[in-house]
Amino acid sequence: MKKVFLSKNPSQTHALGKNLGAVLHRGDVVAFFGGLGMGKTAFTRGLAEGLGLSAHVSSPTFAIVNVYQGSPMLCHFDMYRIDGWDDLCTTGFFEYLEDDAVLAIEWSENIENVLPENSFFVNISKGENETDRIFEIEGDERLENISC
Repeated sequence: MKKVFLSKNPSQTHALGKNLGAVLHRGDVVAFFGGLGMGKTAFTRGLAEGLGLSAHVSSPTFAIVNVYQGSPMLCHFDMYRIDGWDDLCTTGFFEYLEDDAVLAIEWSENIENVLPENSFFVNISKGENETDRIFEIEGDERLENISC
């Protein structure tokens, strides 16, 4: 299933993430595709809130992964600097997949060939106005309950 959403500002992006987070289960993967400044971290803040987490979510650019404890745990990856199998293995990515955590993965373009088939794929592009973002989300039937 695929749905398309238009976000007019970061608050709407956060709300869309929150709505998706509310239907996620342990072991789900949310794979982001899109360039710099598209709203991936704002969306992930919403995911965390939708999962019931109160953590301050920040970009994992330098840490590569930020882990937010909860039930389920949220692991927020930045794969921008991942260049090859050895780099990916050092992130702990595969171990986190086995932990029944929810994974939010920025720059999924760099690891697309190892993403689980049942991931939620979030393609983000610019809209007509400066703050507009178009979210094309592919996933299972839980998307029916998502709005922006």
